Amino acid sequence: MAFPDQIERTMDIARPVSDVWAALTTADGLSSWFGQQATIDLRVGGELTMSWDDGPTIELRVERVDEPTAFGFTWPIDGLPEGDPRRTYVEFTLEPVGSGTRVHLRESGFAQLDDELYAQAYESHSGGWTSELGELVAHLDAA
Repeated sequence: MAFPDQIERTMDIARPVSDVWAALTTADGLSSWFGQQATIDLRVGGELTMSWDDGPTIELRVERVDEPTAFGFTWPIDGLPEGDPRRTYVEFTLEPVGSGTRVHLRESGFAQLDDELYAQAYESHSGGWTSELGELVAHLDAA
């Protein structure tokens, strides 16, 4: 394919890994920066539901839980018919750096889409992660 299959972001946060892990993997943590309401069954195969007051409710599936270093889930792709099995895969990896944490985000799976849907999904998610990760930092800075 002539376009990237994944979005990647890396940032350092001046908080311990345990704080970042809690922000990524608990309902209270997620609803503080990533949507307004969240529920999570933190196990492989568990359901993660995210809701936004002014937007959708999205049902995700937990795919990886390696506490406290890696957390992954699948994300349904907007614009596909209901029941379509195609998803992107989002994974956070955490690494201690001094007294803080290096957070690496990777979302992959965009190459499975046709050109039109790819452009829409890739741009939406790329901009979305920039915004949401900024909210994660703001949440942790305020904690």
